[in-house]
Amino acid sequence: MSVQHLPATAATHVLAQPVDAYVMTAGRLWSVVGIVLGLAGVVIGALAARSATRPLTRRRGAIVALAAGLAGTVIGALVVAAAEGGPGTGYGIVGGWVCLVVGPVAMILGGLVLARSRRTA
Repeated sequence: MSVQHLPATAATHVLAQPVDAYVMTAGRLWSVVGIVLGLAGVVIGALAARSATRPLTRRRGAIVALAAGLAGTVIGALVVAAAEGGPGTGYGIVGGWVCLVVGPVAMILGGLVLARSRRTA
């Protein structure tokens, strides 16, 4: 090994190390944002589904659930696409995959509530 390749090898070794579990990296932060948006969409969609007496509230809740689910899904897809390592590397890939599950659930729930609000209104 030559002297010229030593710093690059050392830098690669340092970059390949897993990040501590309690360090909030940018990838993990975006994953948390996506998960929160997806979960908010699920909760708002569920509350809108229970709002049987107010069709306007049900319709607004369905639209918010659709938008929050879409935002969570897009953020999750971007996090997964940008991740350069697996779980434990700090890129937030596990949270990105959770976003890709929770976001579509919120969108499906919002879509079902919106379809039901159009039929009954």
